[in-house]
Amino acid sequence: MRRVAGFTLIELMIVMSLIVVLASIGLYVQANSQTRAREAVLAEDLFRMRDAIDQYYADKNRYPPSLDALVAERYLRAIPVDPFTNSADTWQVTMSDADPANPSAEPGVFNVRSGSDRVGLDGRPYSDW
Repeated sequence: MRRVAGFTLIELMIVMSLIVVLASIGLYVQANSQTRAREAVLAEDLFRMRDAIDQYYADKNRYPPSLDALVAERYLRAIPVDPFTNSADTWQVTMSDADPANPSAEPGVFNVRSGSDRVGLDGRPYSDW
């Protein structure tokens, strides 16, 4: 008798199992890479907005009254979109304390944070970055 060349059922099952395991690992890595990319965008946006606030303060000796003032006075081209909320309106601002040396000065935007309620890959909430 001549033996017919082919794969046994157990060989096919092993190959299919390996394919499923590798596909699962690939999906996990891909999902984490998207989250890491969004986190990098968030960190860069926060850095740029905080830098613009500092430049505004250095130029005018007061903090901007709102984020829109940074755009109006060309410290920023536009308010960036929060990558986790997909909106430019969800930024949480921290207002400065009243300056005892200059009581007539209005409090302004001192800091900015993400409005997202999600937690980052490092375990810190995005609103604490």
